[in-house]
Amino acid sequence: MPIKGYKELEFDDRDVVDAHLRADPPLTSELTFTNLFMWRRCYRTLWREEAGCLLLVMSPEGEEPFGLPPVGAGDKLAAATALCADLAEAGQAPALKRVGGDLARALADSGDFAVELDRDNSDYVYLQEELANLPGRRFHKKKNHFNKFVKSFPYEYRALEPGLVGQVLDMQEAWCALRECHLHQSLASEDRAVYEALDHFGRLDYVGGVILIEGKVEAFSLGEALNADTAVIHIEKGNPEFNGIYAAINRLFAQNAWAEMTYLNREQDLGVAGLRKAKESYQPDHMVDKYLVIPQFV
Repeated sequence: MPIKGYKELEFDDRDVVDAHLRADPPLTSELTFTNLFMWRRCYRTLWREEAGCLLLVMSPEGEEPFGLPPVGAGDKLAAATALCADLAEAGQAPALKRVGGDLARALADSGDFAVELDRDNSDYVYLQEELANLPGRRFHKKKNHFNKFVKSFPYEYRALEPGLVGQVLDMQEAWCALRECHLHQSLASEDRAVYEALDHFGRLDYVGGVILIEGKVEAFSLGEALNADTAVIHIEKGNPEFNGIYAAINRLFAQNAWAEMTYLNREQDLGVAGLRKAKESYQPDHMVDKYLVIPQFV
């Protein structure tokens, strides 16, 4: 959906986007260039600048377009107002989604916006040392799953490198065949996002980890720094034929890739009951609440 003054997000836009993110380090998982870029075809991402901020519009097929929270060192109230006005001028219902708590409260305090908690899109944040070490009784079951995997399968953990990217793509293809991604829009969109990330490995800022069994990639995870003390985990996949492999890639990636971080943001559950149960089972340290924001002046 074209909107006057906006352009489609491309790889060459990275410097502009990253400059705003460096000036205003995010807490919410959506706001990295890697995440915006790898999902850009699913969300048909558009952007422009206003009031010293980056404005982002997402236009997923079959859904109402919406704005992401303005990011940058400028006037966020002015930027949010402009973004909502742009949507209204384009004939769309103006709304901002996935807005972090501080900005949501500031917008509500202005009197020009109504806000509502969006629990399904709020992020789960964990202590890195807990995911890496699985200490105490709270993590007893997780550690048992990990130990069973270690005892059952001769595995090797390695950091993702160019020579392994093809194997990761093969594993993603096999995973999608098993889950019939082509029959589910969300899985098909994720498949495209994984391909986009891997196709640009070494050019985007994320890192990865893999588990090999008999020389073949059977699990992988992709993540990157979100801010100074937090990494965000974008993707985690494992071959379910190997019992405990998800517990293994979760722990090993936390241990090996993120020892310098205090927190690991593992994104949202999207309201999916099984996903919520799995994320809660890892004992989050806290949630990064996100809000739906509706302007009252349009």
